[in-house]
Amino acid sequence: MIANKRRSMYIQIMRQSEHNGRTKIISLPCACANLRRAARIVTQRYDHSLQTAGIKATQFTLLQALARAGNVTQGKLGDLLGLDSTTLTRTLGLLRAKGWIQAKPGEDRREVCLALTAAGRRKYQSARRYWQSAQKQLRRVLGEAGWKQIMEATILTAALAQQRRHQQR
Repeated sequence: MIANKRRSMYIQIMRQSEHNGRTKIISLPCACANLRRAARIVTQRYDHSLQTAGIKATQFTLLQALARAGNVTQGKLGDLLGLDSTTLTRTLGLLRAKGWIQAKPGEDRREVCLALTAAGRRKYQSARRYWQSAQKQLRRVLGEAGWKQIMEATILTAALAQQRRHQQR
């Protein structure tokens, strides 16, 4: 029963439910609005799964990026994730306060180099199974073709938009 409810939560988002009166998701003419709406809805599902591990999706994403990138400057991390400095600084502050990351001066005095602490690596590893559960749920709902399509489309969109932004600087 619980598995069926989890599976259907994504389906209910996509169409009007006769039982709970949810409004059908409408197509908006703005790519930004549609991408942000999808991101918010998916983030809520990941947050729900990660709640048991005591971590939010935004925090998990930073731990995951640091686990993959190793020592990285704050500026480079922001570029990798497409995060503005204010949002990144706020979230990193929370991770530092929990002892999950450490910040050291970079080669340039203005740079801050970030890395996971041992506690951060443990938190990341312990939260991974909950993240994997959220991944599996979304993958199941989208199907393999839909999963592949959304992964490719979002990565390509981010890369092209970021490339364009850097060219305008």
